[in-house]
Amino acid sequence: MRAVVQRVRSASVSASDARYSGIGPGLLVLLGIAPGDGVAEVKWMSRKIAGLRIFNDCEGKMNLSLTESEGEVMVVSQFTLYADSSRGSRPGFSGSARFEDAQPIYDNFVRMIGQQLEKPVMTGWYGADMQVALVNDGPITLILDTPLSP
Repeated sequence: MRAVVQRVRSASVSASDARYSGIGPGLLVLLGIAPGDGVAEVKWMSRKIAGLRIFNDCEGKMNLSLTESEGEVMVVSQFTLYADSSRGSRPGFSGSARFEDAQPIYDNFVRMIGQQLEKPVMTGWYGADMQVALVNDGPITLILDTPLSP
């Protein structure tokens, strides 16, 4: 599982020229799912993101987590995070889980991070052609990969 995590002042998702969801200050998480990802990866990634201390405290130091900062979270499915563009001009997507295999894992991730944060999680429209707008704060952008199994 791979995530691009962006600290944002705001973010929104639109599809078919209509706003689908949006958040204020918090995190935008673009989530990619690989073949073989399951419950262990969901648990690891949701705990990692919920606990990231990337929000400023009263002294301006990145010491606060999403919960402590009272920030919001939006999760958007992003199969292109596993694109292979090492050869040719057209990326290959065989490193991404199949659409129908990835959706329940994505749904489980959204549910689990919401439980950990004890707040609603906004989402994109799974499988839709979306437009994601954001105002990156910092800018703070992290790329997280779940650890490889031994």
